Amino acid sequence: MKIQVTQDKLAKALTNISRIAIGKATLPILNNILIRVDNKKVSLITTNLDMAIIDFLPVSSSEDGVITVPAKLLTEFISNLPKGEVVEISAKDTKVTVKAGKYSSTINGTIADDFPDLPEIDDKTAVTYKIGIEEFKNSISQVIIAASNDLTRPALTGVYFDTNDNSLFAVSTDGYRLAKKELIDKVESEVKAIVPANSLHEVLRSIGEDTEEVEISFNDDLVRFRLGEVEIISKLIDASYPNYQALIPKDNEITLDLDQEEAIRTTKLAALFARSVDGSIICETKAPDTLSIRSVANEFGENDSEIKTEVTKDCITRLNSRFFIAALNAFDTPNITMEFSSGVKPIVLHGKNDTKYIHIIMPLSK
Repeated sequence: MKIQVTQDKLAKALTNISRIAIGKATLPILNNILIRVDNKKVSLITTNLDMAIIDFLPVSSSEDGVITVPAKLLTEFISNLPKGEVVEISAKDTKVTVKAGKYSSTINGTIADDFPDLPEIDDKTAVTYKIGIEEFKNSISQVIIAASNDLTRPALTGVYFDTNDNSLFAVSTDGYRLAKKELIDKVESEVKAIVPANSLHEVLRSIGEDTEEVEISFNDDLVRFRLGEVEIISKLIDASYPNYQALIPKDNEITLDLDQEEAIRTTKLAALFARSVDGSIICETKAPDTLSIRSVANEFGENDSEIKTEVTKDCITRLNSRFFIAALNAFDTPNITMEFSSGVKPIVLHGKNDTKYIHIIMPLSK
């Protein structure tokens, strides 16, 4: 096996794929990168058994073969070579030689026989969607913040891709908040799949500057993301997702229009005084024109700030300030609509005159 490639392209590819291999593998072979050259097509592969990352590397020349190499050592060695150098990697038996100009190293590799077989998706039966990369990045970033870290509820640790009303939605919830974003309208194929949030984080990290589109393919137990020369294949979470539609309030007592920047600033000020009470803040409307956001009085003192907005009714609710700030920050519009009621009904946030993205937060008990 032999390949020749520039240092910058190789370093970028290795850094991208090595994240799931370095120092976290349960099997020694999973700490390695598989380098495969087949008919002048070079692929670098890592896997942790739940997910695989494949980078199809553009090279100047190559000879067929396959070998596995320790991911951490190879990545760090290539990253420290001078930029612009042409790197040659060759393998004979299990010895891997890396050369670049006056630099040369021999790394002990491993035969590829024990490297796990990669899962494959049948393109003939898969459900496939294509989304512009900026829309995908923004949408997943808006939704993934509400996914849970509680491994005892595996369904909630992922993002639910769901088609209904002829649209594709991405949804996440941790039981205390819920985020929902319309990804594509007017779709024909149907899908209901829970993608692990960890896999989506890797997808977001793998998006290159020149990536224009993501292709997402689903089958019964796998999902594949194609990002130019990079593919990420992940197992789906085998669990039932809750009926999230039932969690979305159909009506609320009042509707307010907020300036995003002002709402974030006001909430952050109240949160400074709410640290000893688990970040609890009180949102209270005072007709006809005031939303008060204040902290509960405690050993540090208290804060009460006001936002001027049209108010039709007096209402009061108590929220987790961290969840509220995260939700406000997730919007890509300066004008946000807030719907809420007194009591235990969730508050609903969405863009003014735009419900493609909604964020719901459960109130705190007194």
